[in-house]
Amino acid sequence: MKKKKNIDYEWIFKIFVISFVLSITFNMASTTMLSDASIIGSAIIILLVISLGIVFDIVGVAVATADESIFHSMSAKKVKAARVAVIFKKNADRVASFCNDIIGDICGIVSGSAGVALSSSIASFTGYDLLVISLIVTGVIASLTIGGKAMGKSVAMSKSSEILYTFAKVVSLVYKPKK
Repeated sequence: MKKKKNIDYEWIFKIFVISFVLSITFNMASTTMLSDASIIGSAIIILLVISLGIVFDIVGVAVATADESIFHSMSAKKVKAARVAVIFKKNADRVASFCNDIIGDICGIVSGSAGVALSSSIASFTGYDLLVISLIVTGVIASLTIGGKAMGKSVAMSKSSEILYTFAKVVSLVYKPKK
């Protein structure tokens, strides 16, 4: 018989608050940057937001699929950042949720709302119908996001340990686990 897992309401509350704060922060930053940006600049900002979402999606999948034993061995040999990788792997459900759901979804929402601003700018500049421009911009943003994440998932699954270790090295620059 399967053991039922209790719902962690504290974690749910934390991700709610983190999502709320990060969403506002990302949206404010992108809105501020887009307000003074040219059409090309706006497109580049949107591509950066999409790329950030793809990168975090890759990390989330890699953490979920990596082999933990590799990092225990590295940690025993005092390899830098291996301990952080072990911590991430032991909390893979939360790390994947943070990377895929929080960062990934926020990037999707922000890129979509930035796409509305870009569509409006393009329509004003070219004189083309806003609806047509919006449909094209939305289609491009969606296909880049979905296609990038699909490609990233296969990379993440085949290179999961390397990706997790690289991510752990980056995070260990600012996070030092307690001994």
